[in-house]
Amino acid sequence: MRPFRGPVGSRRRGGERPGAGGFTLVELMVTLGVLAILVTMATPSFTSVINSNRLSSQANELVADIQLARSEALRRNRTVRLCRSDNGSACATGTGSWTGWIVMLPNTTPVEVLRASTVKSPLQVSGGDTLDFRGDGLARSSSGGLASTTFSVCIPTTKPAQNMRNVELAAGARVKAVAATHTT
Repeated sequence: MRPFRGPVGSRRRGGERPGAGGFTLVELMVTLGVLAILVTMATPSFTSVINSNRLSSQANELVADIQLARSEALRRNRTVRLCRSDNGSACATGTGSWTGWIVMLPNTTPVEVLRASTVKSPLQVSGGDTLDFRGDGLARSSSGGLASTTFSVCIPTTKPAQNMRNVELAAGARVKAVAATHTT
């Protein structure tokens, strides 16, 4: 008589015991070690991607607000101003880094702010001038010529190497953001 070996199909090939499956402790430790090495290598490059996206986002927000000021000047057929602001409700005086800016209708009582934006830390915005878009949709300088100016959006880091975006206004209406390298 043959010995009973359980239900049909319960035998395993190669002498394995039923129920033996899964990973050994050594396999699990090797996998975790490889995963730790990959995460360590990926973290610095991921930081660079995050910083690059922060720069692009802030520069694009400034471009959008310049375009808003221009389109509102055309729509309303009157002057619309984009200026540096410290409080989000009035234009700041003097020069220096921008903590924020507003798009507003000048010479209105009370002042009508169309949009207020702030600079997100650790980004810095500098340069540029107050822009007055007239009813024809062109920004003009105080002498009446077409305005040309550059705003610099930078992040104090070396990752990414192109740690600055310049927002350029040319010929009173053409706006573009370009990547640049800042040396500090």
